[in-house]
Amino acid sequence: MTPTPSDTAEPGTHLRLLWPEWQGAGADVVGELAPEFPLDVARRAYTVGTTVLAAVLPAHDGPVATVPVPLGDPGEEVQDGIESKAVLAQQLGDALKIIGEQDPARITTFGGTCTVSVAPFTSLAARYPDDLAVVWIDSHPDVDTGDTGYNGYHAMAVSMITGHGDPEMSALLPATVPADRVALVGLHDWVEDAYQHVGAWGITTFGPVDLRTSSRPLLDWLAATGCSRVAIHLDVDSVDADEGPLGLGKIPGGLAGTQVNRIAHDVNGAFDVVGTTIAEFFPRDVVHVQQVLNSFPLIGG
Repeated sequence: MTPTPSDTAEPGTHLRLLWPEWQGAGADVVGELAPEFPLDVARRAYTVGTTVLAAVLPAHDGPVATVPVPLGDPGEEVQDGIESKAVLAQQLGDALKIIGEQDPARITTFGGTCTVSVAPFTSLAARYPDDLAVVWIDSHPDVDTGDTGYNGYHAMAVSMITGHGDPEMSALLPATVPADRVALVGLHDWVEDAYQHVGAWGITTFGPVDLRTSSRPLLDWLAATGCSRVAIHLDVDSVDADEGPLGLGKIPGGLAGTQVNRIAHDVNGAFDVVGTTIAEFFPRDVVHVQQVLNSFPLIGG
């Protein structure tokens, strides 16, 4: 498939990238965490989440592009420890081509699973060499590799961005971000075989308790990196599920929604935010409405 940008940007513009990627979430995990839906419906809920974000968030006055994402059988075979690797590699290449053609100075991405940050963040790292730090707001570290137990590519996003990902897919990337310029914010849920990479690679972490009352520890860390530009990734599962589950997993004990908003606002007030991603939105109520109405007279096929 070929990229389908909706407009051509001049250098220095702000691109909004819509990337309804769903194949990166391992099928078994989706089935376990969303048993109320048929598996094929649950897996594609990420595409619904992207559509909802684009509909309810403020309209963008710059170029908007959509990464083509197939809705058919993704081919779930595992290659090099990655489920659906071929289709995910194709999307990565398409996204990088779109970004390269647009040459944006800023990128806002709506997804889709966490992997949708890989292309924009590494593209921004190429544009701003030695001057980009990453704030990764997520309950999970996303530092799996093909050698760890989980084959879902969305858990490998930070690995890819920091240069520890699949060699074949990493060869597509224009740059990487050194691990010591990546902070995992809101981290409080992980699997041990992957979590060991956090310390081994030198990634900084802030649990929910570290930032509940103040963003100062994170701002101080950012200042110490020497970077003036920041890319912010938000996996909505970092918001405490007791407020209402936004992601696939219902994870309690995370940051409050107001705390997530304050952290992002404070970072933006002190640094130049050149990238923002909203990922992993799994809109259960909307998908349920779809299931109720998809065979209604004059609506369904």
